[in-house]
Amino acid sequence: MVVKEKKLSRKFEEIYERIKAELPWEPVGPTPMPEMPDLRQWDMRLLKTYTPFYAPFCDLCCFCTYGKCDLTEGRRGACGIDISTQQARFILLACLIGCSAHAAHGGHILEFLIEKHGPDKKIDLGTFIELEAPNIRTVVGLKPETLGDLQIALEYVFKEIAHLLDSCHTGQEGSSLDYESKALHASMLDHVGMEIADIAQIVGFDFPTSVAETPLVDMGWGAIDKSKPVILVSGHNPATSTVVIDYLREHNLEDQVEVCGLCCTALETTRYSDKAKIVGPLSRALFFMRTGIADVIMTDEQCIRTDTPQEAAKVGSAMIACLDKAMYGLEDATELDTDEIVRRMVDNKEQFAILDSPKAAEVAVKVALEIAPQRKKAWVTEEEAIELAKKCTDCKMCEQVCPNLFNIGGGITEVAKGNFDLIRQQFLSCIGCGKCEEECPNNVPIFKIMQTAAGEETWKCRAGRGPVMDTEIRNVGAPITLGTIPGVIALVGCSNYPNIEDIADMVDEFAKRKYIVVLTGCAAMVAGMKKDKDGLTVYEKYPPNFDAGGVVNIGSCVSNAHISGAAIKIANIFAALPLRGNYEVMADYVLNRVGACGVAWGAMSQKAASIGTGFNRLGVPVVLGPHSSKYRRLFLSRKEEDDWKVMDARKREIVDTVEPAPEHLAYVCETKEKAMPMIAKLCIRRNDTPQGRAIKLNHYISLYRKYIGAGLPEDIHLFVRRDADIPLVYKKEVRAHLQEIGWQPREPIGLPTLIGTYPTKVPLDAVIH
Repeated sequence: MVVKEKKLSRKFEEIYERIKAELPWEPVGPTPMPEMPDLRQWDMRLLKTYTPFYAPFCDLCCFCTYGKCDLTEGRRGACGIDISTQQARFILLACLIGCSAHAAHGGHILEFLIEKHGPDKKIDLGTFIELEAPNIRTVVGLKPETLGDLQIALEYVFKEIAHLLDSCHTGQEGSSLDYESKALHASMLDHVGMEIADIAQIVGFDFPTSVAETPLVDMGWGAIDKSKPVILVSGHNPATSTVVIDYLREHNLEDQVEVCGLCCTALETTRYSDKAKIVGPLSRALFFMRTGIADVIMTDEQCIRTDTPQEAAKVGSAMIACLDKAMYGLEDATELDTDEIVRRMVDNKEQFAILDSPKAAEVAVKVALEIAPQRKKAWVTEEEAIELAKKCTDCKMCEQVCPNLFNIGGGITEVAKGNFDLIRQQFLSCIGCGKCEEECPNNVPIFKIMQTAAGEETWKCRAGRGPVMDTEIRNVGAPITLGTIPGVIALVGCSNYPNIEDIADMVDEFAKRKYIVVLTGCAAMVAGMKKDKDGLTVYEKYPPNFDAGGVVNIGSCVSNAHISGAAIKIANIFAALPLRGNYEVMADYVLNRVGACGVAWGAMSQKAASIGTGFNRLGVPVVLGPHSSKYRRLFLSRKEEDDWKVMDARKREIVDTVEPAPEHLAYVCETKEKAMPMIAKLCIRRNDTPQGRAIKLNHYISLYRKYIGAGLPEDIHLFVRRDADIPLVYKKEVRAHLQEIGWQPREPIGLPTLIGTYPTKVPLDAVIH
């Protein structure tokens, strides 16, 4: 059913003016700069099959002064809200926080770079990238040519955030499904905001682009040269760290001062300087700060520890807060004389907020040079660790608060006996929250003991390379959509892992099976924190190309937009589908034809929630790690019970495909062993050719047998359409199983689409090209 297009309204005239619709690079689709209702029908079609599953933290609503309201057993709150709608409102709030963080990051970076280069600075992403901003082009309808153009897209995102946040007020939205639609909208906007931020960074800071083989970067605190003054940058915003590098270069100090980073600022800084080092993900922040290796700690924004001033003071590290998002109650020294700030930091050990990046950089370097020679940077020895461990009474208080439920007391008591094996394994799985030390009645320095056990091993991480090249998309578009490349696996998100080595294991498993593996953020770092028997990390074992068997570090959190952008590029470059203001067509193509699956194994932040939910709206399923059940909501189907009807666009008839492909949009797994078969299954698409489907089922069955157990997956019959779909190596066994259960063959769908199965402005002809 197609809804007739209305006459162009004044609102659309204004939108057309802002997106420069007169430029004829593509016709404008039905939803340029979409508002909350504009893609609601697409969302409702997704939610019909992938029903929200809620797991409330709490049965009460404490949102306003009417409360607390008990929402159990069908009760409604004083405002009329029920428990499902309350959970969905929390989801929207989380996604809005994540979207706002990336959009504000983009806003700050744009302001900083326009001040430096001017608004007319041209966007040039290199020889091999012409489709520079697939998310912005698709959602906004604008082809950005300058930094100033990015501001147009950002203003749209800010406007939508305000309307979405308004809907969270007490006595507003009363439908969980509409809140979920709004969360999907906010998260789509997040991918626009991320794309704005990273394009601006690439252009303004001259980050790598149009190149696959970026340098390998040293990682781990063993890689840090502790004989030099050390500046630690922590957070996500490179407007601080890049200026530090600039100052060092201008004063010929780059070889005399060590710059290292935590979290995404580390990834951004190593895109800017080949001398910078990566300490590790957020889970290593508290460990590293407590070593005292950093002479100066500079924080910017997002995923920085809120106790950084206190932890810095404990070990004598100087500390500067560099962005207004996190000022820690410190004196704002932005307008003070630089020499006065340096004197007070060196002599009085004062900490400051300095919101002028060049001044913060100058102060950091001068303070580091002065205080480094006076500070002792000594590791706790094994002998000292053994003595410290003897304070432990194994009272079990630490393990009661450990998110991963480690037997920490057992590990510490083993250290007291001189055995570091158990505590070393616990360190590898530790998420670095510090709750164990907070709870310890005997003040055992658990982190220092763990650090001693872990040693000073170093690893390699490839520097982030930015967008997938158009030339790469042309090479892989056909094999991905036909299924002969079994899938694109995107490992993204935070470091709240059940085991930090899981990421490297999953990367290795899928890369050797010739999936394309892409990574961002903390996942990109920890993928390099395991070596094989030959001492190689996955970045050294596999090629860095976006192709079968490649392992690609796309970049930081904001670089996630290039992964969703790559999916859009496949639809636009390979399938030649217009993308301008044409989100539904892009999302429908990805859902039905692009075998891709996200993996947010350690997701913990609101940013990770919005990144993942944005992928969901685009039709990409996401597998989450066990801690991510705390997000409160999943998108699950019920296999045979759900609606798997699609339109066969060539025959123009609705067909029941029976196959749940993909089966879920947001799914939690407890272990990597359960996750890997599910990831392979979620790459199955209705558009697979018989050869492609056989390849995908081969991986699904073999991963199931390797990690779950003998036999065949119980749902294998749902994904076999004809005999040609059965992998050759399992043909005899699968045929026997299918015959036993009475399976009947069915014809594959030539051009599957959801367009035409729900009310939409998009005509069916729009998906046929």
